[in-house]
Amino acid sequence: MSDEAQRPLVMGILNATPDSYYDKGSYFSFHEAVQRGLQIEQEGADILDIGGESARPWAEPVLLEEELRRVLPLIEALMPQLSIPISIDTRKAQVAARAVELGASLINDITGFSDPAMQELAAECDADLCIMHMLGTPQTMQLHPEYPEGVVTHVMRFFEKRVQELVNRGVKAARIILDPGIGFGKTVEQNYLLLHAIDQFKSFNLRVLIGASRKSFIQKTLGKPPEETLAATLAVHGFCLAKGADVLRVHDVKEHRDIVDMLHPLNGIYNPFPLAKM
Repeated sequence: MSDEAQRPLVMGILNATPDSYYDKGSYFSFHEAVQRGLQIEQEGADILDIGGESARPWAEPVLLEEELRRVLPLIEALMPQLSIPISIDTRKAQVAARAVELGASLINDITGFSDPAMQELAAECDADLCIMHMLGTPQTMQLHPEYPEGVVTHVMRFFEKRVQELVNRGVKAARIILDPGIGFGKTVEQNYLLLHAIDQFKSFNLRVLIGASRKSFIQKTLGKPPEETLAATLAVHGFCLAKGADVLRVHDVKEHRDIVDMLHPLNGIYNPFPLAKM
């Protein structure tokens, strides 16, 4: 694998929703969403992740027709203008299928491809697949998250089962990305345990995605609102890069572009000055 292929990737978040936990609908209008999508690429993102349904705790589900209305025109408008791939953030197979038809090359499913229809689509298309772990649903996940066997063991077993299910359907393992689902049915302590276990998730020899951007465990740790957690988010994600994370899903693209480009050589993955004598 080349040095460039090993370089961690920055996935920029574009929420086409009125109720996301951080941007709170800042890009809900079509024009603003398109402009933000273009800006995300300009700020240095490697992937644009478009979602039309909020997955924050206690968020209400969005009807299929409404989610399609939110995301498909965005993909159609942005696809010819972007040079980076588009990811579709959805738990609905119908939305994912339409997005892939329009050119999306990654399906980011917060339910971890638990829906047989989503697994069938995964087997039929060539898109990469992000399997995220979530306990319950957005309406229930933060009520009383418990893992009798331990959260890391639970998530490892979940990944093992789901990866095998997809492979059995004919999906090439190299297409799969693993996301432990920071904040999705986890206590503050459980989130920290998962972050420390990134190297264990890497034992699957698959890419690992971490999305801790401005999440509530950071807010609770510091006693600060999400608007004041950029520095802490950068610290958490810097730790994740050192532990081997391959993709960071973020709100603040420009700042994460800098830490990836700085920590990449510092972590010894490659020498940015190949002619220098070290």
